[in-house]
Amino acid sequence: MILSSEERNGYLLATIELAEASLDKADAFRDEVSQLLDAGHKRVVISFEKVTYIDSSFLGALVASLKYAISKQADISLVSLQKDIYNLMHLIRIDKVFSIYNNIDEAVLKSEK
Repeated sequence: MILSSEERNGYLLATIELAEASLDKADAFRDEVSQLLDAGHKRVVISFEKVTYIDSSFLGALVASLKYAISKQADISLVSLQKDIYNLMHLIRIDKVFSIYNNIDEAVLKSEK
């Protein structure tokens, strides 16, 4: 299992339980996010608090998950990215596609407005 998840008030918090998010886990990650969306969750917040490395395959799975979420009229936000991972996402402009927040409280407050 790549994700641990817990329902909160109006959203699902899914935490990536990996230090290295790479090719060998990308398909499983995409499948787990799809299952959460298929279960009817419309607001999924993915926490990267434990992730210290991410490769292009995992980034591809993340983008594929967002595309699937959009097709299900759902939304995915990202929180708690390590500085290096945030910088990478900014460099490749994924921060223009995903809503990225410093922490879960910020994500919830901004989405409620």
